[in-house]
Amino acid sequence: MIIGVLKEIKNGESRVIMTPIEAGELVQEGHKVLIQGGAGDKAGFEDEEYIGVGAEIRKDMKEIYQESDMVVKVKEIEPIEYELIKEGQIIFTCIHPAANKEEVDALLERKAIAFTAEDTHRFGSPNCEVAGKLGALMGVNYLLSVNGGRGQLICGIGGAPGANVLVLGAGIVGKGATEIVSALGAQVTLMDVNIGTLRHCEEIFPQNVQTMFSNQQNIKKILSRMDLVINCVKWPKHRKDHLITKDMLKLMKKGSVIVDVSADVGGAIETYQPTTHENPIYVIDGVVHYGVDNIPGAAPHTTSIAYAASVFPHLKAIANDGIVEACRRDGYLRRSLTVFKGTLTHEEASVIQNRSWQTPEEVLGLTNCDDLDHVPKATSTTSKKQNDSKKSSCACC
Repeated sequence: MIIGVLKEIKNGESRVIMTPIEAGELVQEGHKVLIQGGAGDKAGFEDEEYIGVGAEIRKDMKEIYQESDMVVKVKEIEPIEYELIKEGQIIFTCIHPAANKEEVDALLERKAIAFTAEDTHRFGSPNCEVAGKLGALMGVNYLLSVNGGRGQLICGIGGAPGANVLVLGAGIVGKGATEIVSALGAQVTLMDVNIGTLRHCEEIFPQNVQTMFSNQQNIKKILSRMDLVINCVKWPKHRKDHLITKDMLKLMKKGSVIVDVSADVGGAIETYQPTTHENPIYVIDGVVHYGVDNIPGAAPHTTSIAYAASVFPHLKAIANDGIVEACRRDGYLRRSLTVFKGTLTHEEASVIQNRSWQTPEEVLGLTNCDDLDHVPKATSTTSKKQNDSKKSSCACC
């Protein structure tokens, strides 16, 4: 298979989805790897390193799309790329399909086979861990008066207490954020809806971290004391309510900071707006909001090493075994299938965008397989599926 690695073009994005280590392994297994010139430069991986392991360099994205069977990158497909996609071409990237209708339109129109990478992680994405830890550091930074905050130092000093921090969500992102701010000496309240998760957090975090059940009433009780709020809750896109509303900002101190790591418009933080690394903050009702939607892009070397290693088994399986067999063996890869040759296969996108869809199992001919790797759904958004697709026999049996 010919696999093409694109250079990221999103504003502020410097990661690369494949380092020379993964590229070299694919070459050793008989595949051809094409790297867009400079794709790894900002992450610390120069073209010569890729050439040294047998990959080939192409000067621009047009050549990558023209020559590749599978095209891989970190962030969304941009409009400039739409017309370059070939029919039947495999695309592997973070599509975020439910929130990007035009992108889904293009993938359907071009009859591509696209996987949305954020749904493929069996053990959680390294991007999430980086986002939580780095998002916490950004919050610490913007609490300082020179950066627009109220002048609160995260740690205490003799005679003056440290910051009070609220972390919403105790998943990979929230635990990463909590690890950072608690180590720096803040008084941390960590909220989640899972009592088992909260018990575990009580065991692993130091005494300056207390846990609390997450709901809007509990948030209102403590919001006036908080200097920094870090949202780590991936809010279901079909929900119209919020954990922190615009009216609740009035409860907060002037110059306090909200960092929305989950970066959901209309999500847990009603006042969230996407920002960039160049212009990362805005202020509403005296509260500083940090809204960068690709926080890990600020640490591309570290993130690329971990992220490339985490998604590589999927890329290798597709290249070696083909799409059907790779998806049969790995339910996380299968659930990430977003479009298949003109058919939408992503449930959340179908609900949010009011589109018809078929399950990945249906389009791949796996509905009658007895040995599928069954995994949890990627989101809580559920479709009331109307089209009763005919079950086909298992293509792999």
